Amino acid sequence: MRLLLIEDDLTLARGIAAMLQPCGMTVEATDSGAEGLERAQGGSHDLILLDLMLPDMTGHEALRRLRAAGVGTPVLMLSGMATPAAKVLAFNLGADEFMAKPFDREELVARIKAVLRRTKGLARPTLTLGALTIELGSQKVSVQGRDVRLTGREYGVLELLALRKGTVQTKDAFMAHLYGGMDEPEAKIIDVFICKLRRKLAEAGADNLIGTVWGRGYVMRDPALAASHGFLADQRALPRAA
Repeated sequence: MRLLLIEDDLTLARGIAAMLQPCGMTVEATDSGAEGLERAQGGSHDLILLDLMLPDMTGHEALRRLRAAGVGTPVLMLSGMATPAAKVLAFNLGADEFMAKPFDREELVARIKAVLRRTKGLARPTLTLGALTIELGSQKVSVQGRDVRLTGREYGVLELLALRKGTVQTKDAFMAHLYGGMDEPEAKIIDVFICKLRRKLAEAGADNLIGTVWGRGYVMRDPALAASHGFLADQRALPRAA
């Protein structure tokens, strides 16, 4: 099992590597957020351990960039600042787990294994949902082999829905995934992105994949269950695309 550790405390990084090596886990470490992003995009890691406080950027910003770049590798966030706000933002940005420092080896190993069980299959470079195929590395989207051209924001919306299939995503979660708290427009822009995304997918032959859960948000449904669970996808209730 190959892990990427992004942690600027070299003593702690060495300690984590020593903790995990006897458990069959190989740790590749870096103390820089920028270098960590480069390695995450170029490597084939099973999981990323990401510190919240880095010298060149916050862990939140690094996580936002990872997900925006299409890196679907599971992320376990590490922090000595385990406030509710820090946890909520981390999860909204796409973290799979959050651990407070200090921790012992047994807990760390158990949480790593739990994350990998929950996210098994999501770190693969390609996601398939019925006729829809999403290549996370290249951000290429196709339906039955036919390319679907999306803007960067539309792809970001689709990626978040696909990575968290079956789980309702709020507008706040979309805003965090797309903008990471920087230069955010009004949240109603998410309705516009959803409307355009639904139309493009429908035109390509993948209709009715994105459901609306009124008062909560949107969800990517299993194609085999598209007509069940009471999810609605009435595009007439959404603003028309410009």
